[in-house]
Amino acid sequence: MIEDRVTALEETVAHQVKTIDELSDQLAEQWKIIDQMRRMLGRLGERVENVESGAGDAPPVTRPPHY
Repeated sequence: MIEDRVTALEETVAHQVKTIDELSDQLAEQWKIIDQMRRMLGRLGERVENVESGAGDAPPVTRPPHY
């Protein structure tokens, strides 16, 4: 009886260890993706800043000639 309980507990622990390892791997992969996205967002932010700084002042708003 006790051997059956110990065996059941060992099986449960083995399944939990496997699940924890899988979750850890998934978490590590997600962090890699987040880091890539952060770098990409930083580069896009720099590009937007460059475009905005190079654009100068906006042209004045005037009425079109057909009014």
